[in-house]
Amino acid sequence: MKIIKSKSDLKIYLAEEKKKGNSIGFVPTMGALHKGHLSLVEMALSKTDVTIVSIFVNPTQFDNKEDLAKYPTTFEKDVELLERINCDILFYPSVDEIYDGNIVSESFDFDGLENQMEGKFRDGHFDGVGTIVKALFEIIEPDIAYFGKKDFQQLQIIKKLVKKYNIPVKVKGMPIFREPDGLAMSSRNTRLSKEHREAAPFIYKVLKKARKKNGIKSVKEITKWVEKQFQEHPLLELEYFTIAEEKTLISVEEFEGNKRYRAFIAVFAGEIRLIDNIRFKNN
Repeated sequence: MKIIKSKSDLKIYLAEEKKKGNSIGFVPTMGALHKGHLSLVEMALSKTDVTIVSIFVNPTQFDNKEDLAKYPTTFEKDVELLERINCDILFYPSVDEIYDGNIVSESFDFDGLENQMEGKFRDGHFDGVGTIVKALFEIIEPDIAYFGKKDFQQLQIIKKLVKKYNIPVKVKGMPIFREPDGLAMSSRNTRLSKEHREAAPFIYKVLKKARKKNGIKSVKEITKWVEKQFQEHPLLELEYFTIAEEKTLISVEEFEGNKRYRAFIAVFAGEIRLIDNIRFKNN
């Protein structure tokens, strides 16, 4: 596996691959890799000729500086994991390499997708996401980019980014990868205390039970039931739960049979913020 740190070196290398007619698969990450990330890389390896993974902890998408400072970094382990599955290239740029000394976000209009859910609680987050993803797409010019559906709102926003800026890349969303106990895999899970790690699978259990109520209970009744489950939990604090239409991400008050819905949740386990989602079956 080649490790490349500069944009210019990467562009030169990829230009040669494209001259050969090779397709480029891309998986952007912030490191602290887990099986969920690796499943995306393995998919890229199976579908494209050259697979590139980026590791870059993007400062402009953190609204909390303390969260940025504490974000887990496991570079040597990440390299080992990627080499084990025969990844072709790791792009590992510095902050200055990406931002040229000017660490600010572009401003984006994602047709309102950015104002829902995470956008209400993380100021400027999606401007930061849009800035880094657009920059990486422009540097790498991949044919296909792979993202996990755990960050479903982010996935929809990146699809909108590609459409609005006419970026010639196919964005592929991949299923959520879970621990055996149901907890959605996340780099943040490594920061959970033992007590909170044992409690965290409760989030997915509640989502699954909420989905079973679809078609029996109203949106309002399901929401109140979820809120009650967390009010009674001694270790987990609910930040939000909402049921939204998948395409617009707008929260709904009632179900319509011809639309696709997804439940979204954010929960604090101590100081660690965990998100998850689950698709609701159509009525």
